[in-house]
Amino acid sequence: MLSTYRQWNRRARTLLWALTVIGALAALPLGFARHAVEQTSREVEFVFDYRDLVTIAAYKARPQDFIRDELVKMKESGITTMAVYEATFEELSWAGRLTVYSSAQAAALSGKPAPLNENFTYVLFADGASRRAIEPLVRNAFAKIDVAVRTWSFGGREGLVLETPIENAAVRPMMPDPVALEQLSRAGFQILPRLSDRMQPYDNAEMEAMMGRFAELGVKRILFDGEQVTGYNDQANLKSLDHFASLLNKYDIGVAAIENISTPQLGLNKLAYLTDYNAVRLYSLSDADSAALSPATIADRFLLAAKDRNIRLFFLNGAPIRSIDKAAVVDPLDNLYEAIGGSEEEPGAVAKLAAAGFETGSAKPFEYAYAGWQKALRAVAAAGAVAVIALLVGAFAPGLLLPAFALGLIGSAGLYVLNTALLAQALALGAAIAAPTLAIIWALSRVRAHTEGNRRTVGGAWNTAEPADAAADRSDRLFGGRWMFDGLPAGKRLVSALGLYAVTAVISLLGAALVFGLLNNITYMLKLQQFRGVGLLALAPMALTAVYVFLYTGQSVRDNFRKLLRLQITVLWVAAAAVIGMVGLYYLSRTGNAGQASTLELMFRSALESAFGVRPRTKEFLIAHPLFLLGLFLSLRYRAAWVLMIVASMGQLSIVGTFSHIHTPIAISLIRVLLGLGLGAIIGLCLIAFWQLAEGVWKAWAVRSTAKRSD
Repeated sequence: MLSTYRQWNRRARTLLWALTVIGALAALPLGFARHAVEQTSREVEFVFDYRDLVTIAAYKARPQDFIRDELVKMKESGITTMAVYEATFEELSWAGRLTVYSSAQAAALSGKPAPLNENFTYVLFADGASRRAIEPLVRNAFAKIDVAVRTWSFGGREGLVLETPIENAAVRPMMPDPVALEQLSRAGFQILPRLSDRMQPYDNAEMEAMMGRFAELGVKRILFDGEQVTGYNDQANLKSLDHFASLLNKYDIGVAAIENISTPQLGLNKLAYLTDYNAVRLYSLSDADSAALSPATIADRFLLAAKDRNIRLFFLNGAPIRSIDKAAVVDPLDNLYEAIGGSEEEPGAVAKLAAAGFETGSAKPFEYAYAGWQKALRAVAAAGAVAVIALLVGAFAPGLLLPAFALGLIGSAGLYVLNTALLAQALALGAAIAAPTLAIIWALSRVRAHTEGNRRTVGGAWNTAEPADAAADRSDRLFGGRWMFDGLPAGKRLVSALGLYAVTAVISLLGAALVFGLLNNITYMLKLQQFRGVGLLALAPMALTAVYVFLYTGQSVRDNFRKLLRLQITVLWVAAAAVIGMVGLYYLSRTGNAGQASTLELMFRSALESAFGVRPRTKEFLIAHPLFLLGLFLSLRYRAAWVLMIVASMGQLSIVGTFSHIHTPIAISLIRVLLGLGLGAIIGLCLIAFWQLAEGVWKAWAVRSTAKRSD
């Protein structure tokens, strides 16, 4: 019975590899479909924060004239859209619509003492047009919170008295400034409203009127301000989120998803789903970067964001800055104009994006449709993922190969009923870990197949005859460690290493195909959902490879484990472990989107981007792939070189990890991986040549040294 099970288990390995390949092939049409979707949105939109413009103008001698002049410059530079927030007394005051006083200040205007038992807010409108536009907003906003509002006038100007402290009145949001909306629309700008969920409680009629007005102004997208979207707070009681989504659909208005904010805005996923993912991704340039970065750097950032991360909205911030050197309040506006529009010496973002196939206009959502065949192919890819995970289990516990596959199928079926998104992410993570690990294990097995039986020991217990040449003995001790292999000349080892290098990459790419096949969904393209387990993917293949090298490449796992337990730990080992730990922590800190690159590295990345158009991953082509090729070459002769496979697994997992960034165009991911493999091979060949030269020099020196001593 046991022998029959083992026989079936061995046969199952071939069948599971076949199923893995079939699953990867099934994912390829899904990748082509995703590529087609990514080509449906090729317009980018530059947005400036109108509130920032009003703030900057408040430090100018003639604010209104300044705003009018700057709007012309913005239009000429290529900025097409202005972001308008919900109005506040502070912003309306900066814009010159009104003036706000406390009770004491209002009394001082009239030459009277401050009232003893009154802490109200007094508002004076700038003119009749401002009063007609703004007064309804004020009355409506404060009626919701039961604040009494009455008329007031001074110096021939009409105003209002709000029976609430000025500190409370200042933070109360109101409908967006209708005067600003009208002015910006007449100036030819598109409007991007920034709405919050602070105008509570949610009012259906008020929101209907506001969205209708937005539609009249040609608004195509809403950007949310704050930690949650409009309607989120009252969803449980009023179904406000559903109502707001229905208004968006009615007026054909989409939403914007901000890239790399610390906490995703609450309710955005549901709102995107209810609007059939009428959403685009937005990159926000901070106040500090607007002032500190050069125009060329800003333009390159925008180009990279559009090309590599499917960003279609670019949000420009700017703030007044007190400059001690210039003894004045300055702003970054001219810097931004040059970054967008360019100059005679350097093209701006508009020109660079146009050269890359992106036209300036109104950002549009991706056009997608999921046909029935896509669902069927995803099921095949899921089966392939289960198969490759089972193969990984079988690599360490051969007897569990069939049970692992069976349990994987059963568990996947159960998870499919409970949560299909969780199933896709779990299988994608499992395949992402399994494929690169199996690729390295396969490479090790081929190395062992080439060298098994060709082992000769040097200076150890396994030695049966000392080398005749003492110089060769010393070189073997330096380069071969405890034991080395005979049989393969350098030329054949190089050919074998190149073949193993290529096939290992293909095995890893099988896992990459399974990942992008399983995560073929618009939510990942918009980064509303993300591939989970980046940290685990960064460590697991390397850890599993280390376990395999140290425990599974000797006579038996038990014997290898006993040898490891009997090793004497020295201070050098402890120091080495500390260094490896620090390197590991740095490696993890650079994994994912949270890592920070140094200035030198950013310059190096920019040079790569300029040279190739697509930047290959540094850890692949500069570290992991070259060491892998060198390790394969050396492993066919030197046993100690097998340790290099542990570092090499970093490159293989990075291949799969590159394709897990679904918000990156799939063509860019493919080019990035192929560039990494190609450049890594070139650098690896250089390392091999250097090794051969160094080995030859050492052996020649050793021979001469021995000859001198014998004389």
